[in-house]
Amino acid sequence: MTVPILRNLADLRALRSTWVQAGETVGLVPTMGALHAGHLSLVEAAKHDCDRVVVTIFVNPKQFNKPEDLENYPRTEKDDARKLAPYDVDAIFVPQADEIYPEGYATTVSVSGVTDVLEGAFRPGHFDGVATVVAKLFMMTGADRAYFGEKDYQQLMLVQRMARDLNMPIDVIGCDTVRETSGLAMSSRNLRLTPEALDRAAVLNRQMRAAAEAARIGTPWGNLRAEALTQLAAAGFGEVEYFDLRCATTLAPLETPDRPARLLAAAWMEGIRLIDNIAVATIET
Repeated sequence: MTVPILRNLADLRALRSTWVQAGETVGLVPTMGALHAGHLSLVEAAKHDCDRVVVTIFVNPKQFNKPEDLENYPRTEKDDARKLAPYDVDAIFVPQADEIYPEGYATTVSVSGVTDVLEGAFRPGHFDGVATVVAKLFMMTGADRAYFGEKDYQQLMLVQRMARDLNMPIDVIGCDTVRETSGLAMSSRNLRLTPEALDRAAVLNRQMRAAAEAARIGTPWGNLRAEALTQLAAAGFGEVEYFDLRCATTLAPLETPDRPARLLAAAWMEGIRLIDNIAVATIET
């Protein structure tokens, strides 16, 4: 079937009003396009839970720190619509920037605490851009549930905190990271890697899993991190911005996984920034 592509808020709200009148629930999958199997798994989850599903595609300028990164971000609307067609979604909302940020726009949504470290430290202003656009998409779609991947773990925490703090009438649902067969987390940015770099990039997840297992049996985290950095450099990674063991609920740094923990990493390969995270089992005693 052909999925309706909506470009202005009035059309989206008119369609949604018919769903509300019918007593139907609405699921939202916010994306920046360049859809892959990870995004489609979110669509599947939304279809399972909700009567209607809206997928949004908007490359948000406010969450990019570097103009060249925004310019180079893949834009594949026709291909995205083709990929969504088999899932029978009810609408694709593809607004222009001035629909989201009209002339004179002056409001920013900011969430403190969880955004101050990791991605927040290396990408100043990024999470303000995320929080602002997600808040707007929640309001625009009036969705009952929204689906986000755990690959962007800190972003998921941010959105859940924002919705809770502002009493937004929406459930924010995290879904498992979808991976390549190599273990590399699927990302739209992977499209910009050469085949050779894709192979080498898989070392990131392998080192993360090895470090997580060693931490579980009590190996000092400092030693594990140093070894991982050595192996990543040997695989051709450039700067490793972080490779950190953190509390899964607060993102406070940990030396041992003595509580629910997460290993989060960000590293550069061939000029492309890759992120990943995995759960770390509590240390054996």
